Amino acid sequence: MQFTDRSRQRLSRETVGWFTTVNPAGRPITLPVWYLWDGDDEILIYSLTNAARLRNIAANPNVSFHLDGDKHGGEIVVLEGVAEVDPMRPPANEVAAYLDRYRGYMAAYGWTPEWFAGRYSVAIGMKIDNVRAW
Repeated sequence: MQFTDRSRQRLSRETVGWFTTVNPAGRPITLPVWYLWDGDDEILIYSLTNAARLRNIAANPNVSFHLDGDKHGGEIVVLEGVAEVDPMRPPANEVAAYLDRYRGYMAAYGWTPEWFAGRYSVAIGMKIDNVRAW
């Protein structure tokens, strides 16, 4: 697994990524998510309890995650790996790094961290096993 300096910067700085799961019929489903990268080999995402992505992960844990490019085919960051719903993780409002990253966005929507954690209460850990960045 090889991150470039630029991909590390972008994963640390960007606030929205695109998370792809595969539904039981085999169709990839990609939706934007807030995320927290641990600086190494994992992405943390919080999800709604009734999100299709949870059923998709249960059926097929192979997932991918990517950031928007630079509109000219550059600055590409694609991560591939395996996702797992993790009920042992603390809620979003108890993860300081997540709150530091998204507190302002939550406030802009009129959400408190507690409200967000109640609504997006399912933690998903994506273990990264492949990085493609250019």
